[in-house]
Amino acid sequence: MDFTGFLRAVERGQLAPVVVVHGADPQLIDDALAAVTGALFPDRSLMTLGREVLDGRDVPTDDVVRSAMTLPLMTSTRLVAVRHAQGLRATPAFTDYARDPNPSTLMLLLADESLDAGRDRKRHWLLDVVPPAGVVTIVARQGRALGDWLRQRAAAEGLTVSEDAARLLVEWVGDDTAALLGETRKAALAGASPTGTVGAKDVAAVVGEQRMAGVYDLTRAIERRDAGLALRTLERLLASEEPMRLLTLLVSEVRLGWTIAELLRRGQSVEQIARTLHRPPGVIQGRLAAATAGTPSSFATKLTRCFDVERRLKSGGDAETELAALVLELAAEHGAGRAAERS
Repeated sequence: MDFTGFLRAVERGQLAPVVVVHGADPQLIDDALAAVTGALFPDRSLMTLGREVLDGRDVPTDDVVRSAMTLPLMTSTRLVAVRHAQGLRATPAFTDYARDPNPSTLMLLLADESLDAGRDRKRHWLLDVVPPAGVVTIVARQGRALGDWLRQRAAAEGLTVSEDAARLLVEWVGDDTAALLGETRKAALAGASPTGTVGAKDVAAVVGEQRMAGVYDLTRAIERRDAGLALRTLERLLASEEPMRLLTLLVSEVRLGWTIAELLRRGQSVEQIARTLHRPPGVIQGRLAAATAGTPSSFATKLTRCFDVERRLKSGGDAETELAALVLELAAEHGAGRAAERS
């Protein structure tokens, strides 16, 4: 089932008793939890009685099963949601529960990464235990499809986003759906258009080409292994940018480089890659050096380091210190990759 089909099933009240939603899109993961919560508990005062949210990285799998077996209190249905469900370990108790679930509980398993088999990972055991009718796969959107999603998602909040505005947001902000929605909200509040509407001028005023130029300066300094310039650019950006947004953009750059490297390995030309990624050929050409300098393991290491910084920032870590250390490491990685290539 795709995410649109999942939302329709939520509206009709036809969800399976055990549902897995998986894919690398934190905004849609949040939307999934919000949609199910709203459908089960239209009276928000009952949510605290009927909903339990757990973390799959910390809670034992059998504790999730025990929670799902608990009978509702003052509500007709219980919702047991598990974030980071990819962290759960297979147990006989869970397998038995998936075969015969508690009819008064909806178990919602939210994995913020794909559970399908990949080149460097096996298929997650949850996909073999949960019936196919309960598996929801989030597919990453690109280009126009991403802009269409943004307009529809903004409309759910009462915002009307023009096609040009959506296109600019995707071009300047990237494919991070949470960042896109956040910038759309800012443009609606700070723009000159009538309340509730977002046009291209509003996006230009709020997102601004200067901001994107600053981020471009940061990523190019990292690629050139110019640690001093990268740190100075980071310090300037932190004066006006949210640390998490900068981290998101750095993650996007790493993922883009990895994707370009993989497509090059498959024999695609710059023009073919540009069409595949919905990016101008010049953008792809400008990233070839960094992409060819990296290896799958080096890109994976960079992403792991980025996610570690994200965890530290969310745990109260000092943004300037954490991001500065990350920028230095990314610059060193680029340099090491080029050195290896030359040798």
